[in-house]
Amino acid sequence: MKKLIQILALVVIGLSSMQNIDAQTAAVAATPSDVSTMDGIIKAVYDVISGDAGQKRDWDRMRTLFHRDARLIPTGKNPQTGIVGARAMTPDDYIKRNEPFFAKEGFFEREVARRVESFGNIAHVFSTYEAFHALTDKKPFMRGINSFQLLNDGKRWWVMTILWQAETPEIPVPKTYLKSKK
Repeated sequence: MKKLIQILALVVIGLSSMQNIDAQTAAVAATPSDVSTMDGIIKAVYDVISGDAGQKRDWDRMRTLFHRDARLIPTGKNPQTGIVGARAMTPDDYIKRNEPFFAKEGFFEREVARRVESFGNIAHVFSTYEAFHALTDKKPFMRGINSFQLLNDGKRWWVMTILWQAETPEIPVPKTYLKSKK
């Protein structure tokens, strides 16, 4: 009996948590084409962070793409220690960290290939990217993989996390991730 009461309590807590999430996420306004499909939300993320040096990014639009608990996580090797690490940021942390860079440097990131795995309301998207300082650049200054974790709440898609790693001479992007998987 005690075990049954504990299980019921966990179910009630879980359901009430889901109701709180629904109430909080329902208040967020987003452009329907940005969030109605996986393709739309991935394109919107790339679009909102891209622009010429000094071009103001639409941070309000960016915030509508991310779930309230979302994280953006760059990874890389510390050149001094050689240790590989990661730094989790909220969307607002990302904005604060990158605004000074975007004020001085052009940054255009575009997707060149995609791999998607999905189950129920979740999806994992490996999105290979190239980054340019200007739209007229012929060769990217950087490329790598953005690992998106997405959630569909039944009404729209949300970015839950983006974990990314830039290509290095030691770790090139594998050829398998330079072609989209149909």
